[in-house]
Amino acid sequence: MTSAEGEYRLYRELAGWWPLISPPAEYTQEAAYLAAVLGSAAVPVRQVLDLGCGGGHVALHLKGTFALTLVDISPDMLAVSRQLNPECEHVQGDMRTLRLGRAFDAVLVHDAIDYVTTQEDLGAVIRTAFTHCRPGGIALFVPDYVKDTFGELTGSGGGGTDQAGRQASFRERTWDPDPADDWVQADYEFTLRGADGTVELIRETHRLGAFSRATWARLLTGAGFLSAPAATTATAATAATAATAAPPGGRSDPRSGPPLPGRRPDNMFAGHRPLDSRPEASGSDPGAPAVSRPSG
Repeated sequence: MTSAEGEYRLYRELAGWWPLISPPAEYTQEAAYLAAVLGSAAVPVRQVLDLGCGGGHVALHLKGTFALTLVDISPDMLAVSRQLNPECEHVQGDMRTLRLGRAFDAVLVHDAIDYVTTQEDLGAVIRTAFTHCRPGGIALFVPDYVKDTFGELTGSGGGGTDQAGRQASFRERTWDPDPADDWVQADYEFTLRGADGTVELIRETHRLGAFSRATWARLLTGAGFLSAPAATTATAATAATAATAAPPGGRSDPRSGPPLPGRRPDNMFAGHRPLDSRPEASGSDPGAPAVSRPSG
């Protein structure tokens, strides 16, 4: 989550509704796929940094395989994640500027990357991932939208119910006010039904990033990541290589052999840090151009 998300009620006073708006079970299949691709690194992957962990719903399904450090800018969302994932380390921080002074085998940035809406900020997040990724490690970025394939959409979701009897659902319309820029607009309507039966209707508009694949490729290589994966298996390597273009549906590439488990995200970008790259000094920012420069 970036500072822009801090402006939205969904990630502040409504954070306690997050498990009902976006139930953890909905992440099971995608998390299985992400775990398989994380395993494509040139080094064994155990320690994983999750930037923009939100309520910890992806982490819930990964913590049995990896040792996770969960980072989010929202203290309210971190509180939700701590309840769900008490055994994981939690850190409040901005994924553009975070510097923990230690390296991880892999870095995951799930859909909190949506709240990065400028190329400068996207480059900063990618540099954070590179800084914390050990040589031979992998970084995965999972945005909901890319400019190349974006089309207006409407939908609904949620429907979760907790033990107290609360229920929550939402409707959304996501559209592009100006195709010349790098963001789209999501208009949400949340219906929150309290345990006492009272209903609150909340409308909120979010600005979400939608960058081109060319922009992603340029910023990943500019930060120092390899544009082609350094993977340990052919299937995982092909999945990571094809991550920017292959269709969703739980299959990597027809030429790569058996499909990976779970369901592939609609969009995924993988960066592999070279094995021979120089380890960073604590708090350093590798290869960062001098720029001024923002998750569920």
